[in-house]
Amino acid sequence: MSDTAAPGAIAAPPVDCHVERVTLVEHYTDRLFRFRTTRPASLRFRSGEFVMIGLPGGERPVFRAYSIASPSWDDELEFFSIKVPGGPLTERLQRIAEGDEILIKKKPTGTLVLDALAPGKRLYMLSTGTGIAPFASLIRDPETYEKFDEVILTQTCRRVAELAYGENTVRALVEDPLVGEIAAPRLTFYTTVTREPYARTFRITEAIETGRLFADLGVKPLDPETDRVMICGSIEMTKDCRALCTAAGLEEGSNAKPAHFVVERAFVG
Repeated sequence: MSDTAAPGAIAAPPVDCHVERVTLVEHYTDRLFRFRTTRPASLRFRSGEFVMIGLPGGERPVFRAYSIASPSWDDELEFFSIKVPGGPLTERLQRIAEGDEILIKKKPTGTLVLDALAPGKRLYMLSTGTGIAPFASLIRDPETYEKFDEVILTQTCRRVAELAYGENTVRALVEDPLVGEIAAPRLTFYTTVTREPYARTFRITEAIETGRLFADLGVKPLDPETDRVMICGSIEMTKDCRALCTAAGLEEGSNAKPAHFVVERAFVG
């Protein structure tokens, strides 16, 4: 099968994979789309983790790391993806349709989990582009609000239209009968854009450095006594945000040693 051929059935999937069906595809821009799939009955994951996904076809299917955007309690799996022209996986993935098959490896993992953070008052989720995906999972998990009094989700995109997925997710969350009542008064969605006129035309790193983020939110700058941070985005963004957290006295945590902030290094968007 060529790289651009439509995904089809697979006779013998890899033994470490689930074969699931696409249940929904929604395109936001010429660069971004989301899709949902059936969920394997045996798949257990913590909100914020990622899995390796691929498509049937070819001698050796190509797999890439994708954060699970749906919460751990959801009956389906949701993913938010960028379209990479000529990409080994996304060139085909962006053409999937309802009913097509997706390969999902059986072992979820990742650092953007609540278990990797020490107790705190305020949780910042800093993202660029499709880096919002693991946070789309976490903001829909009741445990997030059991552990933090305030949750601040930020997303920086190039263009205004690219904010649609996050905006739609937050809007639906407020109306959700399971989480909406507890999330609505505690969740703030702070968006910035870098390449078009917008109310906040700057990078999130700039907003942190200048203090604009904290002034807009009416809170004090990052403090290891109260604040916890999760970071997911481009390589440059994660590097800069990590440096800003360290400069503020925050220590990087992990599943083995919870601390003040965590970074997802497997993000591909």
